[in-house]
Amino acid sequence: MTERQARYRAAYLFICPIIALLVIFRLYPVASAFWESLYQLQFQGRVMEKIYVGLRNFQDLWGEPIFWKSLWVTLKFNLIVNPLQIGLALILALLLNLHKNVRTIYMLPLGVSLPIASIIWRIILDPNQGIANGLLKLVGITPQPFFTSADQALWSVIIIATWKGLAFWMIFLVAGLQNIPSTCYEAARIDGANLWQEVVHISIPLLRRIILFVLVVDTSVNFVLFAPMYIITRGGPTFSTNVLMYEAYRSGFTYQDWGRAMAIAIILLVIVLVIVGIQFKAFQTREY
Repeated sequence: MTERQARYRAAYLFICPIIALLVIFRLYPVASAFWESLYQLQFQGRVMEKIYVGLRNFQDLWGEPIFWKSLWVTLKFNLIVNPLQIGLALILALLLNLHKNVRTIYMLPLGVSLPIASIIWRIILDPNQGIANGLLKLVGITPQPFFTSADQALWSVIIIATWKGLAFWMIFLVAGLQNIPSTCYEAARIDGANLWQEVVHISIPLLRRIILFVLVVDTSVNFVLFAPMYIITRGGPTFSTNVLMYEAYRSGFTYQDWGRAMAIAIILLVIVLVIVGIQFKAFQTREY
């Protein structure tokens, strides 16, 4: 065995555990979900049996108004929350890069889990005894229904998701900003660039890869987000917060229709892969 072959063998030995974990915890669940989507639980006499139905679960979803409503709610939620989270995280990262003494305030949401945050926000936005409506009354604004309104429930969930994820994505952007050589800014100042021009022509272009990473991961996370919907709204009122992930959960754990639940999960996975592919294509550019 040559030295080069020995190095290759050692490299493969090091990556084999990672590949094994990816197969076990990523590829196998996806394959298992697709396989389960080809079956339905049906009564055969008094016995519940799993019957192979092929793609019928996917065909049934095509004609279900609830599925299309959930799909629209999912897309609407992500079209709003993803740019909002990343835009605000970028602004906070730029501010934090200038004023490092306020870092602790920005990091507070990281210390609260999403289920606990959902409960806290449910109390704050309670239409009858919530702190939010108490503050609105002080400034002369009519109390709002928040989670009990079909028009405001999804926006209330967006507030929770944005508040919770803002600090997390900001960490990556701050790390990217601190990795930009200071000589780039010094050269720009010598040429007479102001702060806005430094941000537009130096910070954001050199953060392109970090922004792409944050955008892809944020999209993947928010498409499967359902904790606030489960804890606070239960998909309501009138399915206004019934995202696809919660609909899949409801199908499986409430109605025991695992074939339909797995079909929704597979469709959700395909949608995420398509959107992530578009994001990679949109951010594909020459090296800086």
